[in-house]
Amino acid sequence: MGCGTSSSVKDKKSEKALKAALVIQNWYRRRSAQLKTRQRYALTIFQSIEYTDEQGQLQLSNFFSFMLENYTRVLEEDSELVTHLLGSNIQDKDRQDYLGLIDVPDSYCGPRLQFPVTFTDIDLLIEAFKQQQILHAYYVLEVLFETKKLLQQMPNFTHTKTSPSKEITICGDLHGKLDDLFLIYSKNGLPSVSNPYVFNGDFVDRGKNSMEILMILFVSFLVYPNDLHLNRGNHEDFMMNKRYGFTKEVLNKYKLHGKKILQILEDIYTWLPLGTIIDNEILVVHGGISESTDLNLLHRIERNKLKSVLMPPIPIDGDRATEKENKVGTTITARGIRRNGSLSEQLTKHEWEQVIDILWSDPRGKRGCYPNTSRGGGCYFGPDITSRILNKYQLKMLIRSHECKPEGYEICHDGKVITVFSASNYYEEGSNRGAYIRVSSGTPPRFFQYQMTRATCLRPLYQRVNAVESSAIRMLKERMISRKTDLIRVFQLQDCSKSGKLSVGQWAFSMENVLGLNLPWRSLSSRLVTTDKDGNIDYMSSFQDIHIQKPVKEVQSTLIETVYRYRSDLQIIFNVIDSDHSGLISMEEFRSMWKLFTSYYSVCIDDSQLDELAERMDLNKDGSIDFNELLKAFYVVHKFDKLNKSDTKVA
Repeated sequence: MGCGTSSSVKDKKSEKALKAALVIQNWYRRRSAQLKTRQRYALTIFQSIEYTDEQGQLQLSNFFSFMLENYTRVLEEDSELVTHLLGSNIQDKDRQDYLGLIDVPDSYCGPRLQFPVTFTDIDLLIEAFKQQQILHAYYVLEVLFETKKLLQQMPNFTHTKTSPSKEITICGDLHGKLDDLFLIYSKNGLPSVSNPYVFNGDFVDRGKNSMEILMILFVSFLVYPNDLHLNRGNHEDFMMNKRYGFTKEVLNKYKLHGKKILQILEDIYTWLPLGTIIDNEILVVHGGISESTDLNLLHRIERNKLKSVLMPPIPIDGDRATEKENKVGTTITARGIRRNGSLSEQLTKHEWEQVIDILWSDPRGKRGCYPNTSRGGGCYFGPDITSRILNKYQLKMLIRSHECKPEGYEICHDGKVITVFSASNYYEEGSNRGAYIRVSSGTPPRFFQYQMTRATCLRPLYQRVNAVESSAIRMLKERMISRKTDLIRVFQLQDCSKSGKLSVGQWAFSMENVLGLNLPWRSLSSRLVTTDKDGNIDYMSSFQDIHIQKPVKEVQSTLIETVYRYRSDLQIIFNVIDSDHSGLISMEEFRSMWKLFTSYYSVCIDDSQLDELAERMDLNKDGSIDFNELLKAFYVVHKFDKLNKSDTKVA
């Protein structure tokens, strides 16, 4: 009898332990699901803002066309600017013009390359860059000239074959994340005849080591030109680099010769192949396809004519193409630039659109092909478009990059489209994994994931999610404050009772109406605004812990918000005008360009306000403005910066 009682007690204890385990398990699953949802919302914020910025970048192409039509001083006097905008290489300097006066001093302690480069030079570079050494400008330029010479011999699409015993590795966007490239080479091996690679564009921008990535990839390409394939991405574009960081990185690392390096890179981008075709079955391009994608045409076009996505072909208006000769003998026509009787050439509009589609497009679950409204360029293509294009060219699969994915890769369109993204922690530490793919003939693709970890490796999941979410909310609030005047106007229109309160639905409608980010505003409201006990939102609380610093107190808020909102666009425009790279533009240039800008973007700003700002920023009263310093003066102040840092600090 005693034994039976003991057994019964044990059973009850086991049952309680099981119930407790189930309660803990259910709590853990709910908690994990909540954290994953918050992480997904944070990634949605990052991605929406990223794509909106790209949309603004692409809209600049129309502005530059508008500028050329309306900025008469440019057409009449500044041939260098017109040349820059229309993509004509008037002066074709040779290697000696760049390298002749550059010496490598004995005191230089960085890597010294031997040309022609060999496998040992790849190792040499990797080890040097791990020690944070800078490759001397002389070697950088040598690598660039050798790379350009070899790229000019490559077709628009490189064709390669695999076998069951010889896989090829496909890597997506790296975006200056050097540690990710180190990790890939460490785990997967260096490129070689038996270990070929495809790097599918977007090597540069955003990250801080784009230059080092280019040097490793270019030297690897020089050593193994048939086994390392480099595809052009939408960020292999000198105008994109002006906005997203690579131009600044080069000029900071190479203060004496940075401009020369950028000039050669500008040309190299145009010679990068547009894609790779593996085993005549797998198409690898950076962005995607459209319903009109013509691979036969894309194989034939002169790819080097596409200098930048921001420089679409100048339209020809029948026989009314006018010609005008400026002071230095450059003839400007409706088609381009002519110097010494030679008309510069460009892609046709149809050819240009074909290239833009493969660099900028994204797959979607919805059938059909429709404009990529998020990015402003390329298209969204559905599973029916994928099947149609693949069948038309006897292909089985499309591998593309271009989009950050939480797990580093994503499969869609019934397994026919794979996205691979190789920059881990792209938006923030802990935001996403990176991945690469290995494929070979007759076998399914194999996926390899990773995440570079430093401080985050010690953090539990909830702290990593908190850090990612805080960074996303911070970025979103900066977007909100840049549209404060517009938001308040819409809030007040909704607030019929003048109570200062809106329902969550009214607030969410107003936010989307002004910002157009397609975000789950209702779910995000708890992180952005104050809600009363009745569930109504105090809409002015949207701006309670953030403001834009005014460089000049007397300037109206409308102008401050406008300059802050368009500061990246303005910086690109002013950099283009600044043809001598002095960082200065005259007051007259500043005013003329601002009037064109406000006219094109329909911005209503009182000219006297701008004049006052410009005069205040002309600190030494010499009639010139340091426009980079001007735009830096507009920045957002977060009231709780110190508190946020202490909240996310690792214990």
